[in-house]
Formats: sequence, C-alpha cells, structure tokens
Amino acid sequence: MSKKMILVIDDEENIRGGLILALKGEGYDVQSADNGKQGLEKLSLFLPDIVICDVKMPELSGIDFLKAAKKKYPHIPIIMLTGHAGLDDAINAMKLGAYDFLTKPVHLDKLFLLIDRAISSISMQKHTQELEERIDERKGFQTIIGNSSSLNKAFNIAKQVAPTDATVLLLGESGVGKEIFATAIHENSERAKEPFIKVHCGALPETLLESELFGHEKGAFTGATTRRKGRFERAAGGTIFLDEIGDISLQVQIKLLRVLQEKEFERVGGEETLTTDIRIITATNKDLKQAISNGTFREDLYYRLNVVEITIPPLRERVEDIPVLASHFLETTSQKYHKNISHFDPLVLRKFIEYPWRGNIRELQNAIETAVVLCATDTITTDNLPPHLQ
Repeated sequence: MSKKMILVIDDEENIRGGLILALKGEGYDVQSADNGKQGLEKLSLFLPDIVICDVKMPELSGIDFLKAAKKKYPHIPIIMLTGHAGLDDAINAMKLGAYDFLTKPVHLDKLFLLIDRAISSISMQKHTQELEERIDERKGFQTIIGNSSSLNKAFNIAKQVAPTDATVLLLGESGVGKEIFATAIHENSERAKEPFIKVHCGALPETLLESELFGHEKGAFTGATTRRKGRFERAAGGTIFLDEIGDISLQVQIKLLRVLQEKEFERVGGEETLTTDIRIITATNKDLKQAISNGTFREDLYYRLNVVEITIPPLRERVEDIPVLASHFLETTSQKYHKNISHFDPLVLRKFIEYPWRGNIRELQNAIETAVVLCATDTITTDNLPPHLQ
C-alpha cells in the first residue's frame, strides 16, 4: 500500500517542523507550506490525502484557505489547528467543511487518531462509490445492493433463473431481503407485466390461509357470504410469492403439492376444478430438511419447491456491503422525512461494521430511520443511534 500524503500548513516554523518530524515517524509522506497562499499551490501540485492547517496565518488565513480548498477539492479532509483563543474560528471552520480541529499545543495521539479516522472515512467513501457504480450495472436488479462475494453468488443465480419459469426456493434469516430477490426475479421474467402476488404464510391461521390461497365458495364456512377468488386465481399468468413457506400446515402442503404437480385446485367448499398458469417462488428462514425429519414438512413438496435454491447471506457475513447499504438508506430516509442529511460520522460507520445485525438489513434500515428522525444536522453521529448501538 502506498504511503498516505499529508500537507502541513503553518507559519510557525517550530510547530510545522515538529509535525513534519512526527508524521514522517508514523510513516506518512509529508509536504509543507508556511502560509495559506503557498498551501493552495502545494495542494494543487501534490493532491494530498489529508491537510493539517493553522487557522491564523499571514497572506491567506486558514479560514480563507479552507474555503478555497473545499471549493476545488471537497473530498480532501482538512484538520484545523488553533490556539485556545481561536475556538470561535475553529467552530466556524467546522461549519465551512473542516473535518475537525485541534487546539495548540497539539496532542500527537489525538492528531494521529483524527488522521486514522479521516483515512477510514476516505476509504469508505471510495468503497461506497465503487459499489454504487457496480450496482448501476445491474440492470433490472438495482434493488439488490452490495458486491460481496456471498451476495454476488446469490445474485448471479437469481439473474440466471429469472427469465425461466423455474420454481425458486429462497433461503435466509429474517430481514436478509428474500422478498427483494423474489420481486427482482419476477420483474426480470417474461411474466413481469402480469400480477406479482405476495402471501406471508406465517401471518395467517391455517383456515384463513387456505381460503387466501385457493379462494372459497359462498357458505363454505361461517362468514363466507360471497364467493371469493384466492391468490392463485388472482396471480393468473404471473408469479405468486409464498413467504415463510415452512410455517404452513400439512393439509395446506397437500393442496400446494397438487398445484405444483397438476396445475389445478378447488376453492374451499367448492367442487369446480380450476387450472392455473403461474410461477411459484417461496421463501423461508427455517431448516426445511430438519422439518422433514421432524415430520412437519413433506419431502415431496420440498423437492417440488426446491428446483432452484438461492441462499441469501446474513448481513454479518457481508460487512463490506454495509457502507453502501447505509448510504442508500440514509438517502431514501432523508427524503422521506424531508431532511438534508448526507453524511455519517466515521465512528457511526465503524459501529455499523462491528455490530452483528441479528435483524439483518431490516434492522440496519430501522436504525438509520431512528437516526434520521433524531438528527438535527447534516451528519449522523453516535448520539443519534438507537440506544443498543450507542
């Protein structure tokens, strides 16, 4: 890895020399200038990774240097140095885009910590930008965000199977994005212009689920005052997505197996046999093979559903995707609440990467929504995060 370059700008020779010596001792490549005007010239010549600049300088002050530098090179972090009497200038510098400030005499440990954070921030921004560029190349699959190897494996299978009529089984923990994959597969199939019907099987009791899927005749049960079409009829020509398929009863499993094998069914309480032309995508967070061993899931149905299996990895196994996901959720949530929030403090991103995310993408999205609601500036800080993340 090439050395990071730091530009030090300070009119006090002792301070400038001391910083140069200390930074070189830490392995940085260092350039220097003794006033703001010379600093701008060096900035354009060397394009450093970080700038350390004094606030009070002759010819061109640190504040004026900051304004000019940020206008031309907005992505280069600038750390300002000030005496205790110049704290107002330092606060003004932060408002103008300075990365942070330190008071003189400079505490080197604090300076090195700031530099590490700034470098991490630059690295994350570049990584996010690269991922966003790669996501743009995923025509029709833009909703699947990330570029980790485990996600790419799932994505590539989904892309291959989408144009076919193959039945798909999506596996993964709650909150990993199984519905997003199902939607993307449908929207990239030949059935895209036909209905996409979603059913959360685990949210419905057995009797109601059977009616929801297959419909019912008038008088089929108490409260059935009219004939009702089920989801299989409404999805004709399109795709039906059965989420949490591992939660359905054995009785409903038998009927579903018949639909898969013979493309036909009857409404609850009815005698008329109906045929159907639909694609079936299912999803579960359960171990279906274990359910087969336990006698709660039919083996023949499992193999009918599992023509193509796609396992979607949990967020903790694709941490490199967290910055770009966080950036995406920050943008959409800020728009939702009509706020102009555009950045994360580097410590926030570090917490995001270290946290295990048992609730996966859904938990990350909820955490960012909380932070956006509580944030009063343009930058999310750790104070804005939910308590368990602080």
